[in-house]
Amino acid sequence: MSDALFDLPSHLRRRLASALESGSLRSPYTETAIRVAINSAEGLEIVADSLKELEKQGVAGRGAAAWIRAVEKARSRTPMPDLVWTGPEVPGVHARDTYQVFEELLGGAEHSIWASTYLYYDAPKAFQTLARRMDERPELKVTLFLNIRRHKNDTSAPDEIVRRFKDRFWNEWPGNRHPRVFYDPRSLAPDGETSVLHAKAIVADERWVFITSANFTEAAQKRNIELGVLFQDPPLAVSLILQFTAMLEQRVVESVPPKSR
Repeated sequence: MSDALFDLPSHLRRRLASALESGSLRSPYTETAIRVAINSAEGLEIVADSLKELEKQGVAGRGAAAWIRAVEKARSRTPMPDLVWTGPEVPGVHARDTYQVFEELLGGAEHSIWASTYLYYDAPKAFQTLARRMDERPELKVTLFLNIRRHKNDTSAPDEIVRRFKDRFWNEWPGNRHPRVFYDPRSLAPDGETSVLHAKAIVADERWVFITSANFTEAAQKRNIELGVLFQDPPLAVSLILQFTAMLEQRVVESVPPKSR
């Protein structure tokens, strides 16, 4: 019962509380009366059942309104994720823009970024915002997890593939300061089953968590159909950082050598 009112949209909870406070909505709680009180047909049966259950417990009128106000206050303190979207806009559905979320997180971080992606193209463009922010804030620590691919018919040793990646990546890096970069060595297995680093996520300042289908590419951030969610949730951010850290400690991933001096 309480879950039903907790899940009711905020504006409808406020209307319901106001109607109970003013006396315009009173027992018996019919769906018709509730529809008039909140000016909506959403969840009428559930709301009616919830109010009847409260009444059985001796909570009605202003008391029920106070209870609903308490639910509203608790709900407002619970951080809700934002839908993040690349693609055609859907009328009536609010979603953050993928490119803007990338820019805000990478360009506004104060002290830490942990980011993982499967693909990137055109490193100077893909990492421009992040590199600029690193140069602006010497205290900003950045850790990247990138997939290193073995291209078809490439029989090179894994170390050689990593060396080529390292030389190209650091030569293209668009800033003066460099992040830590790690990769999954299993993606370079010469034979047998391989695995790839396919996770796409950003954790900024141990507070913001962005989980997305979008890679660090212009197409993914501006043209494809991509879906993600953005959380302002420090416990979740710390949990994901611990997951990344465990991969380092257990040597699931290996470091891309720094740029040669």
